[in-house]
Amino acid sequence: MRYLRLLRLQLRTALLLALQYRLDFLVKALLSLAWVSVALVPLVVLFHQRDDIAGWRWPEALLVVGFFSLLKGVLDGAIRPSLQEVVERIRTGAFDFLLLKPADAQFLVSTARFELWNFADCCAGLTLIGYGLAHSGHRPTLGGVLLALALVGASLLILYSIWIIVVGLAFVAVKVDNLTYLFGSIYEAARWPASVFRGVLAFIFTFVIPLVVMTSFPALALLDRLGSRQALGAVVGAFVFAAFARALWQRSVRFYTSAGG
Repeated sequence: MRYLRLLRLQLRTALLLALQYRLDFLVKALLSLAWVSVALVPLVVLFHQRDDIAGWRWPEALLVVGFFSLLKGVLDGAIRPSLQEVVERIRTGAFDFLLLKPADAQFLVSTARFELWNFADCCAGLTLIGYGLAHSGHRPTLGGVLLALALVGASLLILYSIWIIVVGLAFVAVKVDNLTYLFGSIYEAARWPASVFRGVLAFIFTFVIPLVVMTSFPALALLDRLGSRQALGAVVGAFVFAAFARALWQRSVRFYTSAGG
């Protein structure tokens, strides 16, 4: 409960800050929505030439883009801002102040900063998911919806864990900004359905950087086309990622040399 109160306080602070600059908040939210429209352009061009791509029809591909936008909203609004800030804290020695606080350091760095205007991507993603379902000709079952929600939760856990792993490297390498930008660029591939990737790319984006698990699996769950073994593997894999990220974080903190040390 104490950590929930801390999280609520951080969100309230971010909201008050956003309300101080309402026009700036609105402009950034509109730009975020414009980005979602741009992300659809490659799909629009391809589906203008053919009826399906690797077995995915237009409404079904929209589900993938919808989940991609939903997760990107959380990534850019909550995960990326906080964890990028901690890299600078480690570099300057300001990480000392977090270690002195009577709370878990990983929780504090993970909730240090929120950019609420990026959550406009979440709204756009939910809109695309609703539109795609309405035009897919398929009515999802209750089990499919619940499974999709569980997979979204697993996807968020994977995203967060990957960023914790990248930031954990900052305790050793310090300068890891390029890695964060690299992952942001790689994540763009998650807008494409899983079957588009073949060979080595299919292996990498399923098991190493599980992009298809994050976006295609929830879409397949809504379409009732995801096997139980795949769903179970995705959820278990998410917890394995989280456990590894936590262990790496705790080990990495030991390498930190304070500003006064």
